[in-house]
Amino acid sequence: MLVYATPKETTASPPTGDDYVPGRYHPLDGISEDFLEFLLPLHKEFTPRQQTLSAKRINMLEKSLGGRKPDHLPPSEATTIEWKVELPEWCRDQRNQMTGPADDSELAVKMLNSGAPGVMLDLEDSLANLWPNRSLGIHNILEALRGKLTYFDAKLNRMVSIKPSDTVIWLRPRGLHMSQAGIFPDTSELVAASLFDTAMIVYGIDPSVLKHPLSFYIPKTESAEEALWWRDLFRALAGPKGLPEDYIKCMALVESHPFAFQMEEFAYNLKEHILGLNLGRWDYMASLIHFNLNDPHWVLPDRNTIPHDVLFFQNLRELLTALCHKHGMLAIGGMTALYPSRIDPELNERALKVLAEDKKNEANCLMDGAWTGHPDQNDIAVNQFPFPNQHGARKPGEERHPDLRPEPEGVGKISLDGTRAAVRTVIRYRYGVLNGKGATLLDGYMEDLATDRIYRLMIAQRMLNRDKVKIVDRNGIPVDHTPEFISNLFDEELDRILHELPRDTDAELIAKYRQARSLSEDMIARRQFNPL
Repeated sequence: MLVYATPKETTASPPTGDDYVPGRYHPLDGISEDFLEFLLPLHKEFTPRQQTLSAKRINMLEKSLGGRKPDHLPPSEATTIEWKVELPEWCRDQRNQMTGPADDSELAVKMLNSGAPGVMLDLEDSLANLWPNRSLGIHNILEALRGKLTYFDAKLNRMVSIKPSDTVIWLRPRGLHMSQAGIFPDTSELVAASLFDTAMIVYGIDPSVLKHPLSFYIPKTESAEEALWWRDLFRALAGPKGLPEDYIKCMALVESHPFAFQMEEFAYNLKEHILGLNLGRWDYMASLIHFNLNDPHWVLPDRNTIPHDVLFFQNLRELLTALCHKHGMLAIGGMTALYPSRIDPELNERALKVLAEDKKNEANCLMDGAWTGHPDQNDIAVNQFPFPNQHGARKPGEERHPDLRPEPEGVGKISLDGTRAAVRTVIRYRYGVLNGKGATLLDGYMEDLATDRIYRLMIAQRMLNRDKVKIVDRNGIPVDHTPEFISNLFDEELDRILHELPRDTDAELIAKYRQARSLSEDMIARRQFNPL
């Protein structure tokens, strides 16, 4: 049985950058000496700042768990003066942004050929955080930006390439909570992962071949102060390329509970670069649990019984939209997890119906577009939003400080079946990661790191608050979610998964399922809830 820890996060000490010796062979594919010379001064400036910001995040979480919850900031220049973002013509229509892992060239080409107004190539939640995947993802991004990315279609027996279009390409690096090892040979230094991913792309591309400026999606923000890190990085990267300071553009995902209270201040700090905000609903749900982990009033229902218009999402949608439109930015909605199917007509019909309802709700909140992950979703998503956007629209009686923590009372159900589904999903998701997949289609839902994180947190909060919250089986009988009980659930669900495998399944794959089971429970036991 595992020993379950108290909530705690760790961070590495700031590196010095003084031990690197140029002129040595680099063991990682795609890392040249010229790039390291480009990166080193940026690393010395931005990695220590990243480590400081990471430490502040830990402090903010500890305060929340101690009772000092995130709240709106006092009035400031960002919230009291008139200021506007200039929205370029090339991104005025973003009614649908398709998203997928950058290491999947076939999916990337299909998304870029889907007719979607925007496509986000991901180096973060949907990509397994392994070097071969990251290296391939960066290669594919650079090829896509050049218009040269291809894949071999076995059915057509030919290579398929990107068709010319006005689709905007967005790029998502890793967030400020992550570090990259192994970049400077013969040292144990860590480099800010956000810096590394972004610098690799800027270094590797000739801006003259691009149809629009380099455009990034900033993930996992937790404070307005972090915008200054990104602002300074964008300027520092533009300089060596001979580009204007404001050349690089961005959108930012609202994926953490404290960031929801600082959206306007964050955008103000990045106003020369930022074009919009996006409600990353699944990571936001995970963060909401994380910052209220020991509050029995915040034990969330089974994930798939939570409606898309639940109040803690709806209040945030309306505030995000109001702030974006106040300052001329786009407001983008989140991902619908239920996926269409070309082999299951009933599932396909249900998925597309849920998609239409979800996107129509976002459009009714005056959002300008949303995310999808499958080409079959594009037309339905686009058709829910007015062309080209709604960014001049405002609702009467907008509330500047709405309740962003309305308790989920009377929403969904809290059941043993929901706990089992969570255990089963995290095992299968982690198995996918061990096989190099950062996103996996499970039971009709596309699960990535964000939804895996939700499930791990849900399991943890049900254990932590088991004496105060009733979790019932199918007969309505309460079930005590002790650590021993959860360990047994992991055993039972692993056995069930293994029993469902074909008889001739390779022993190595079975061993990976067992490893996935151990890793998943261990992450919960040790309270490792950062999106890693």
